[in-house]
Amino acid sequence: MNDSVKIKRALFSVYDKSGIVDFAKALHELGVQLISTGGTHKLLREQGIPVTKVSDITDFPEILGGRVKTLHPRIHGGILARRTKEHLLELKEHGIQPIDMVVVNLYPFEKTIADPNVTLDTAVENIDIGGPTMIRAAAKNFRDVVVVTDPQYYDMIIDELKTNQGTISFKLRHTCARQAFLRTAYYDSSIYQYLLSLQTNGGMPEYKSLHLKKIQELRYGENPHQKAAFYAAADVEASGVVAAKQLHGKELSYNNIQDMNGAIGLVLEYEKPAVAIIKHSNPCGAAVAENVETAYDLALSTDPVSAFGGIVAMNRQVTRGVAEKIIKRFTEVVVAPDFSPEAVETLQQKKNIRLIHWPSSQLPASGLEIKAVEGGILMQELDLAPEEEQDWKVVTKRQPTEEEWNAMKFGWKVGKWVKSNAVVYVNDRQTLGIGAGQMSRVDASKLAVTKAGEAGLSLAGSVVISDAFFPFRDGVDAAAGAGAVAVIQPGGSVRDEEVINAADEHNMAMVFTGRRHFRH
Repeated sequence: MNDSVKIKRALFSVYDKSGIVDFAKALHELGVQLISTGGTHKLLREQGIPVTKVSDITDFPEILGGRVKTLHPRIHGGILARRTKEHLLELKEHGIQPIDMVVVNLYPFEKTIADPNVTLDTAVENIDIGGPTMIRAAAKNFRDVVVVTDPQYYDMIIDELKTNQGTISFKLRHTCARQAFLRTAYYDSSIYQYLLSLQTNGGMPEYKSLHLKKIQELRYGENPHQKAAFYAAADVEASGVVAAKQLHGKELSYNNIQDMNGAIGLVLEYEKPAVAIIKHSNPCGAAVAENVETAYDLALSTDPVSAFGGIVAMNRQVTRGVAEKIIKRFTEVVVAPDFSPEAVETLQQKKNIRLIHWPSSQLPASGLEIKAVEGGILMQELDLAPEEEQDWKVVTKRQPTEEEWNAMKFGWKVGKWVKSNAVVYVNDRQTLGIGAGQMSRVDASKLAVTKAGEAGLSLAGSVVISDAFFPFRDGVDAAAGAGAVAVIQPGGSVRDEEVINAADEHNMAMVFTGRRHFRH
């Protein structure tokens, strides 16, 4: 194995030509012979850099509109040959010279298919064949060849050549080869995913490849003894928490990032100014109002004890007024689509509070949620489908009042973001009691009632939300006993009639949505 490889000949074939002229010029000045395909060759010649055309090496023209340029033994033999006596002798017999460096990047297939109006023919013509073939050949032979697939490596390559008398170390060749195989794997997977997307069977894909790029090393995971990092999908435009910008404070933790995702998801459900306070992935309060200052007060009033050390999210600009309220308490993170300069100045009085600018002002239209299990993953569509309120059905004798309808519409969105079993008591603008993550729906209701009592909030005239059906009437009896006058739930229990009868006995209004919102 060669620890260092002398670079004598380099082959260029790049679509992305950023930095290529300076790179080629530096290689030429170091005595490296340059070979290139058509477009890159033309650019380098125009810049006065001596370069040999690939067709002059192969003694065969580019054909089929450029589909065939480098697929030739005089190219691939030069790339794939080991620098052994036997291979070098064989190259000499066939008049082939070794190629020590391959500089290739690919047709922009990913960028092409990002256009929603792209045609299949256009997409197919942007599938690179010669490029991946050369990349894979050079990466396979990294013991003797360096493959460069990204302009970010140009300066590193030149620095090492200058430092090491025109040679590239094994370590850098190995790094470049690893990056090259990652690039071709991602490229081929993007093509697969695109072709798969043309099918309209509506099911989940038989195979799913994930391309993730680490964007942040985290201090630890859920607990200090667990290593963790934050990864982003490498094949889509940054969105959500990935695209968020930190304005102030110490680094985000694993738990912060999880909680932020749920917090912003909840407040983006609403058109009115909304505030949610999240702790351990559950809202401990949420509210809508005419402004975020009032909404914050209402959200905090639900459970001010649990709000200690929580995350505050809002769907409007953080104003100085709400900032002055927030800094009176210990808050880990404030996340919003905008911060006024005065709010930033106010909140920065707390050294460690994290201020996060969330660039989106609405929930995504679609997406996938992925969770790991031992030996595999679970994948599902995000719970983002719009509620069809016209399909909600009143199943009791009494119709909800207008105020009760408004409370149902507000609370149903909150319940969607509460861990199941979830029971939430609300009025038309704030949460009053939240029971989250209980094994029993009755226990969830009891917890919500207890929380409301501890916060000094009356449940008289409230509406109760259940993320799934009540399996027995005892849940409705408990809600009525707490003061609730209306219920919204999915329905679908074998005992629905018994549950409805219980609501009628208590003169409660009950609405079935036909849709469950479990959140595990």
